[in-house]
Amino acid sequence: MLKLHDFISKLILDLIDWVYPIFKKFMPLQTFRYAACGGANTVLDIFLFFVSYNYILRKTPQHIGWLTISPHIASFMISFCVTFPIGFYLSRYVVFQETSVTKTKQLFKYFFVVLGCILLNYIFLKLFVDYFGWFATPAKIVTTFFVVIFSYTSQKNFTFKGSADSL
Repeated sequence: MLKLHDFISKLILDLIDWVYPIFKKFMPLQTFRYAACGGANTVLDIFLFFVSYNYILRKTPQHIGWLTISPHIASFMISFCVTFPIGFYLSRYVVFQETSVTKTKQLFKYFFVVLGCILLNYIFLKLFVDYFGWFATPAKIVTTFFVVIFSYTSQKNFTFKGSADSL
């Protein structure tokens, strides 16, 4: 398993670092790695949301006992279950490799930031879809814009602070 982990993280780093010279004039390497990893995970999140909403859940509310979950919130939950661990992995092993913070402490901090992201996703999706009447996928894209700003700022200044000073 360790060999697979080393292979995957090296492959991702090599790919990102290969593209980096194009952006070298605009940002430091660590910031570019953060943008590349976060951008890829964000695209995956929106794609999974779209597929879940339109094809898995077929835009129908999900009934779990006495609880009914709207399809856009259920789709967010599905995409989150995939992108949360991927996001932590990329942040820990690709972007902020040199951190001195233990994995457990970092995961705990990362989880708290993600709880904020969950709350923001929920609030904005409810606002845009249920109150403004927007279609779910464009609402998710706009929501993601706000959540990314919060997430980047929080990860830089809280979760990975020890290694993010160069950002």
